[in-house]
Amino acid sequence: WYDAYLGVVVLVRIVDGQMKKGQTIRMMGTGAKYQVDRVAALTPKLVVIPELGPGEIGVFTASIKEVADTRVGDTITEDKRPTDKMLPGFKPAQPVVFCGLFPVDAADFEDLRAAIGKLRLNDASFSYEMETSAALGFGFRCGFLGLLHLEIIQERLAREFDLDLIATAPSVVYRMTLTDGSETELHNPADMPDVVKIATIEEPWIKATIMTPDDYLGAILQLCQERRGIQTDLAYVGSRAMVTYELPLNEVVFDFYDRLKSISKGYASFDYQLAGYREGDLVKMQILVNEEPVDALSMLVHRAQAEKRGRVMCEKLKDLIPRHMFRIPIQAAIAGKVIARETISAMRKDVTAKCYGGDVTRKRKLLEKQKEGKKKMRQFGRVEIPQEAFIQVLKVDG
Repeated sequence: WYDAYLGVVVLVRIVDGQMKKGQTIRMMGTGAKYQVDRVAALTPKLVVIPELGPGEIGVFTASIKEVADTRVGDTITEDKRPTDKMLPGFKPAQPVVFCGLFPVDAADFEDLRAAIGKLRLNDASFSYEMETSAALGFGFRCGFLGLLHLEIIQERLAREFDLDLIATAPSVVYRMTLTDGSETELHNPADMPDVVKIATIEEPWIKATIMTPDDYLGAILQLCQERRGIQTDLAYVGSRAMVTYELPLNEVVFDFYDRLKSISKGYASFDYQLAGYREGDLVKMQILVNEEPVDALSMLVHRAQAEKRGRVMCEKLKDLIPRHMFRIPIQAAIAGKVIARETISAMRKDVTAKCYGGDVTRKRKLLEKQKEGKKKMRQFGRVEIPQEAFIQVLKVDG
């Protein structure tokens, strides 16, 4: 855990040898070297002792200010007489759901970095790496064990560290087999390689168990079918039904839980566990604003759901992007083919207001001149998408 005065306080169990004040130690996982400041036992309060021996459990501090240098499950060895291999048994937790966390105010980025580092000490299953977005600036791509874990971390960052955050819509880890035979993992849809280089894409599936009163069963089955679910079991216990479904995790992380709670009036309970990866007909959907792709809005969707998801995104953006002096097309496209479109009409000046009567050709001439100007403006004009629009579109519906 982190102490504002002592730095990182590390809880250790001694397997072999002694640990005492003044000793130079090395973290085998990260390679960081430190000199021990104090060795103590927990009784339960901290009591400073001369040394810790084999089989004993205690804590030590070494003025460790870099939170990233310490990992839960790491092996510590003496720097002068190091051991050759790490102690077995600890594996890093595998994140399942990924989500981008960005500060609302760009000036809070360093505070967010420090806060995430401190949280990582208490929660070894939480992983993060820095990422930049053209729309939202600097932030972190964070990995979580599930949706509940995501909500807990988000709440802790907001409450304990007083941060205002934007969370992008959660996504999952996809496995890709490329045409050259190599395998790779895809965390962010914006990093997806060219379609011709991809042989297959696999997505994670879950085994979901839903308990619900009998009255809401029909609506819940319909919801699961909409989300590409495969029913494996249905059992009754009195007036309650227990239904088991296999579902793609990609369909669950978006708004499945909210929909489940609303159609069952809050009575349905939902539990899931990972059931491995399966090949799917997945495509990268890009959103184009004024014929320019917006990286922050690209997502991986199933081909059957792409048109519906694209139409919803375009309609949302049409309401959120302010009107400009020229017409703005908003398009959802897959591999260059447009599947949904909305258009924001241009703000226009009434150029014929000064024409009192006269021949109609005078009015037509002025309108043609305006039309040419709008065409040129659209060619060179840039669309400024306000940050509020990104927040609304990317926001996790809570």
